[in-house]
Amino acid sequence: MQYPPWQGRRVLLTGHTGFKGSWLALWLRQMGAEVIGYALPPVGEPNLYQLTGLDSDLTSVLADVRHLDDLCRTFAEHQPEVVFHLAAQALVLPSYESPVETYATNVMGSVHVLEAARRHPGVRAMVMVTSDKCYENREWIWPYRENEPMGGHDPYSNSKGCAELVTAAYRASYFSSDDSPAVASARAGNVIGGGDWAVDRLLPDIIRAVLAGEPVHIRSPAAIRPWQHVLEPLAGYLRLAEHLLLHGHDYAEGWNFGPADNDTRSVGWIVEHLAELFGPEMSWSQDRGPHPHEAHTLKLDSSKARTRLDWRPRLDLQETLRWVVEWYQAHRRGDDMRRLCEAQITRYQELEPAGK
Repeated sequence: MQYPPWQGRRVLLTGHTGFKGSWLALWLRQMGAEVIGYALPPVGEPNLYQLTGLDSDLTSVLADVRHLDDLCRTFAEHQPEVVFHLAAQALVLPSYESPVETYATNVMGSVHVLEAARRHPGVRAMVMVTSDKCYENREWIWPYRENEPMGGHDPYSNSKGCAELVTAAYRASYFSSDDSPAVASARAGNVIGGGDWAVDRLLPDIIRAVLAGEPVHIRSPAAIRPWQHVLEPLAGYLRLAEHLLLHGHDYAEGWNFGPADNDTRSVGWIVEHLAELFGPEMSWSQDRGPHPHEAHTLKLDSSKARTRLDWRPRLDLQETLRWVVEWYQAHRRGDDMRRLCEAQITRYQELEPAGK
């Protein structure tokens, strides 16, 4: 199959100043796409967006997805052909502290992106990124499939389930005709990779502790998550967008992009393997204090993406952790991080997908 080229294609990327958004912007720019970013300013220093010089390499609109008028002006001015919606309040624990902001950003932000596309013809493909946590978590051992009920115990997870329902409603109500955008949603696992400094996220918390020479405190070492390098789901989003451009509404539905089942590991497994990679500079203990509810077991079934999109993971979890440690050690040395990110993207594309 000949996929459509990205060279010169106008792409609107919400959340381009965040961790996943910066990696996707780098990949799109490497392929020659004309990227229009729409997001709040990057949070904290250091951050991947500024480290890689993306602020001077794309059109950046610093605005809030909660503001429909700003989004509509951006769609009208730049006339995107493809939209990747990644802007979100992306963490579970902060959602307990700020539920209204979480719902406003994750639910109404999604409504606003879809509404802006409805009001401004020209968009051909939209990938609305939600989360593996959008499913009603039953704490069972089986991976969740795309037809499982939406749910979510905490405000973050629930808001992502709501965003999925919003996307499905807009698709059925406004985006079903041949001349309307083909709108899909994408649900990824727990992504890890270089350049993530978010608070209350496992890998960044570990990196901060190691760099500060402090022990790592782990909340739930037995919790099981679908860990994957950030480039894995991004490759899925790109492949999905290519199929939407080629085949339209045949692919306008929900999609899982998760790791192989044998790479769905516990937090403790991750910590032990990172301790081997970092050596004696890393030590850890369990934080037994009271904590808000988080899902204990979560797996994704990506059979549909493997079968219909020919998408498969390329990095096993041990190699993923080596790439992550390589990135942060290079950053500590003061290396050119744009060059390293682009090298990892190129290296990733050269790998054979698992199972081929």
